[in-house]
Amino acid sequence: MSWSSSSAEIATLGIDLGKNSFHLVGQDERGAIVLRIKLSRAWLSQRLANIPPCPIGMEPMRALTTSAASFRRSAMTCT
Repeated sequence: MSWSSSSAEIATLGIDLGKNSFHLVGQDERGAIVLRIKLSRAWLSQRLANIPPCPIGMEPMRALTTSAASFRRSAMTCT
């Protein structure tokens, strides 16, 4: 599944981190999944640039400090 609806608003985004790829799961305000996509590390920032600012949930890892800083510059909130 990519987008379930072209007009869907993502209220919360979850990022499952892998060594070479990431899974993004976006939920609307009701908790319904509106985005589910797997992408490479290189495409993550480009894909996030097309998503309106929203809270992002991800597991804590030392390597994410840099990613979290770039998300905050994009007006995203990391939790």
